[in-house]
Amino acid sequence: MLSYDLDEKNKYYSLYEHIRDDILSGKLKSGFRLPSKRAMAENASVSVITVQNAYDQLLAEGYIYSKERSGYFVEEVNADFYGKRELPEIVREKKAEYKIDFVKGNTLTELFPFSVWSRLMRSVLSDCGEHLLQRVPCDGDAELKRAVASYLYRARAIDVDPRYIVIGAGAEYLYGIIVQLLGRDKLYAVENPGYGKIRSTYILNGAEVVGVGVTDAGINCGEVEKSGATVVHFSPSHQFPTGAVAPVSERLRLIKWARENDGYIVEDDYDSEFRLVGKPLQCAYNLCPDRVIYMNTFSKSLAPSMRMGYMVLPHGLYERYLKLFESSACAVPLFEQKTLAKMLDGGFFERHISRLKNRYKAVRQAVYEKVKLLPYPTEVLDTGSGLHLLIRFPTAKNDEEVKERAKKIGINLKCVSDYLLSPAPVLDKCAIINYSGVTEKQISSIEIN
Repeated sequence: MLSYDLDEKNKYYSLYEHIRDDILSGKLKSGFRLPSKRAMAENASVSVITVQNAYDQLLAEGYIYSKERSGYFVEEVNADFYGKRELPEIVREKKAEYKIDFVKGNTLTELFPFSVWSRLMRSVLSDCGEHLLQRVPCDGDAELKRAVASYLYRARAIDVDPRYIVIGAGAEYLYGIIVQLLGRDKLYAVENPGYGKIRSTYILNGAEVVGVGVTDAGINCGEVEKSGATVVHFSPSHQFPTGAVAPVSERLRLIKWARENDGYIVEDDYDSEFRLVGKPLQCAYNLCPDRVIYMNTFSKSLAPSMRMGYMVLPHGLYERYLKLFESSACAVPLFEQKTLAKMLDGGFFERHISRLKNRYKAVRQAVYEKVKLLPYPTEVLDTGSGLHLLIRFPTAKNDEEVKERAKKIGINLKCVSDYLLSPAPVLDKCAIINYSGVTEKQISSIEIN
């Protein structure tokens, strides 16, 4: 008689699994007659219905067959390969713990406007109801597109047609869309040093990528012109990691290059909301909307898990986008799009940004005050844009010594050289202080040796 120890929570499925595994392992041979439902129920201390459900599942999947008035029999199953599955152990590298992390740069969860977001979600549920279950157009919800266009005009003085805005599931998703739009046969120039995910995502989508040097005026236009690239990805308002801001002369030079070479410029405005000194800088898109793809996300301003970004396409590229993706649905849930639209239209987003800027100004000032207390020479490089600045330690031996000094007092940081995509001259002994994920209290607690 078969005897099984059944799971208390789901006895029918546990019985099914035991019999199935015995068949696959060869313990129960083809043609073996299973106990009657009543006999199996008595032996396993379960109800007849439980056994019936288990037998029905085995029958449906072809492990057993039934003969009228004879019972259930094991089907012929060739499973010589089947045995006990031993999955390899996944060993995850244990990450060092630090008191302060100047690398991650994630917005603190406590800064997310939970009360506003939840109130707007309830409003969306009330207003939209069943409409939220409908398919979302490939370029995003029209209401959110209009809200983004209106916000861009108010906050960045960018006058865009809402139709040409494409909503996507974050920056990396949009990078992939750009490759499909412009072609894998193009050569893509990216900043070196720069944000590694840009290069890796382009390569992952089949594009060929070349690194181009960065100067005090942002991406090196001379190198772009010599590179043979026809697409260039840059961040003119606050280059990562150097923090360089491209003056209008360099932006116009790059636009001239794009016009003459039938090229395109991807303007990544990743942290434009956080210019802490003066007014927002003019966008390259404003200078040449027919050759510049403007893009931004809400991961810095709201939360990293808020996988919503957008790009503004030139008219010709938008038409090409529709031809390629019109049969697809937008990857961002309509519920989230409607909620964000209400947040933008109601002015809640700008008030949230204003609070964040005040908070970050205080954190930035705390960094300045702490730097003054350091017992060795320092040079702060800060353009007032974005949420990171640089501190150079001219008397240090090298970058490794800078990081080791920080590590000894519980600080995690990287240097500019850590973001090199290929060998190139960069600012040496220069630490990147990404303060978006730290507090004034943490800065004040740093012990100076």
